[in-house]
Amino acid sequence: MAATAAMTMLMYLAPRMGLPKMDIPGMLGSMFTSNKGTATGLGMVLHFMMGVIFALIYALVWSLGIGSPTWIWGLIFGALHAVGVIVVMPVIVRLHPRSPEVGSGPRAAVGILMAHLLFGLVVALVYAAFVQTAFA
Repeated sequence: MAATAAMTMLMYLAPRMGLPKMDIPGMLGSMFTSNKGTATGLGMVLHFMMGVIFALIYALVWSLGIGSPTWIWGLIFGALHAVGVIVVMPVIVRLHPRSPEVGSGPRAAVGILMAHLLFGLVVALVYAAFVQTAFA
């Protein structure tokens, strides 16, 4: 959850850094309701659930011996994750009739990459600290 929280803070700071708005919770929640307040709350829950699932996937891959929970592997996994999102996001936005503005183009891709690099880095550092503490 720490990684998703860090990523979410970066998302909301994106416009202040010259990047497009990245309202992922709004986009996710509006798939289920047109009420903006409800959509944002539901979307935030979905966003954090997805963050937990992806963090568990990263941990599973590391536990299988593919890479290790280090800052460099966190950045590698985050970059790979970002590429997947960059490919899928335009399709979701086009298919989703009530999608709020989430930005597109090269600046949006930079924002997505930054957010997922941060996510991967935090997952790796938290997981490494957990593994070190749990098995020390």
